[in-house]
Amino acid sequence: MRRWHLLVLQLLLPTVLAAQSSPSRESPNAVMMEFVQFADIFGSRLVAAFDSIPAARYAYRPTPSQQTVGYIAQHLEDANYSLCERLGDAKHSRTAKDSLADTVKARWPKDTLVSRLAASLSFCDSAIGRLGQLNSAILASSLLAFETDLAEHYSQLATYMRLIGLVPPSALPPKPRTAIALPASALPQFVGRYEVAEGLDLVVSIRDGALSIRSTPGGVEVRLWPETGTDFFAKERDAQVTFNRDPSGSVTGLVLHQFRRDTPARIVP
Repeated sequence: MRRWHLLVLQLLLPTVLAAQSSPSRESPNAVMMEFVQFADIFGSRLVAAFDSIPAARYAYRPTPSQQTVGYIAQHLEDANYSLCERLGDAKHSRTAKDSLADTVKARWPKDTLVSRLAASLSFCDSAIGRLGQLNSAILASSLLAFETDLAEHYSQLATYMRLIGLVPPSALPPKPRTAIALPASALPQFVGRYEVAEGLDLVVSIRDGALSIRSTPGGVEVRLWPETGTDFFAKERDAQVTFNRDPSGSVTGLVLHQFRRDTPARIVP
């Protein structure tokens, strides 16, 4: 199970994916997908939140008994490694800096704290990606502990942001995008099946004179609005699609942009 499965499903499936399969291709594990989706959403929100808080406010805490912004950042890094090491055999290589007191690490520069937090989330991405199907109660418990911690601290940080006059990432509107007019003759070149991974494709078609996209198996069609000659966006989700061409001009694939990630898919001949 890999994170790009969920990027596609989060874009195209507004409800939980029902278990479906085709005769020749294995569909992803829907239960694991839900865990990966949750981690993807809150992990990306946390990084965005810490990014948007000014460095001068990293010592902020609402009351003396609460944690500072910097303290939350270093705590999350350590907690992510500790919880995600339970998911498999991979271990985080710790250095002398990791052994410093939490109160010392909490005063590190903002850029250091954010980059180390992002690295810990990448470690968890890899650990979850190696799990395969979810068939263990102990494994489910570890995943719940990790993802509950992400959600809890995002809620904490969102409250801090409100108190200092900032809007949390989850409350921000999508970036405004303006659709352009493309001639109908420009659309057929993008039609086709694009493979994200084995068992998961994106199908681009023309519906009512406009491009639409859905995932297989079981995806709901979503309209794509043109922003440039090769860039399209969905209004239902904060997600964009860029089509790639080879030197001759033929479409060879696409890239899905969502949750600060770029997910490629190659066109299936």
